[in-house]
Amino acid sequence: MSKPLLEVKIRLAVVLFLVSEFFFFVFLIVAYIYSQPSEIQGPTAQSSLVPWKTGIYTVVLLSSSVTIFMAERTLVSSRKRFTAWMAATILLGAVFLFGEMREYSGLLHKDISISRNLFGSTYFTLTGFHAIHVTLGLLMLLTLLALVLSEKLGEKRETSFKAISYYWHFVDIVWIMVFSVVYLWSAR
Repeated sequence: MSKPLLEVKIRLAVVLFLVSEFFFFVFLIVAYIYSQPSEIQGPTAQSSLVPWKTGIYTVVLLSSSVTIFMAERTLVSSRKRFTAWMAATILLGAVFLFGEMREYSGLLHKDISISRNLFGSTYFTLTGFHAIHVTLGLLMLLTLLALVLSEKLGEKRETSFKAISYYWHFVDIVWIMVFSVVYLWSAR
């Protein structure tokens, strides 16, 4: 199989995987929306969440799309710049996860958990699955960075990078949807 054909197949496989993941998140978001009646007993998004705090971490995560884009632009031309942009992407993703874990800690401190009520169940499920995706993305970015620095990828580095960057942009797009529904719509 020729190299260009293989690259097309890999990109198509990644896109199809991301489409399936997109629908998975759409169903979680719909479940969250459906489960937010006004007569819910106990904590709600409106009484429990602080959108402006999460908004700061949202800006951090969305900034990582810019840094990964810049990393892609320098992948071939400058190993030093590529490393700096990838490190920035990884750091921004880690800061976002830190913010999410701080929020979880604060909610658990207020006795709001996945088993507390319907809000807790749907909130922790939806944001937890996103956190898992961010964590997997960070692991892929770290692995890619290590392989590029060790020069073990060779010709495959551009295709590998493109696949992982698609995933990372996907994680950011999903967060825009989650943040919009959970923090801006239901916490208003």
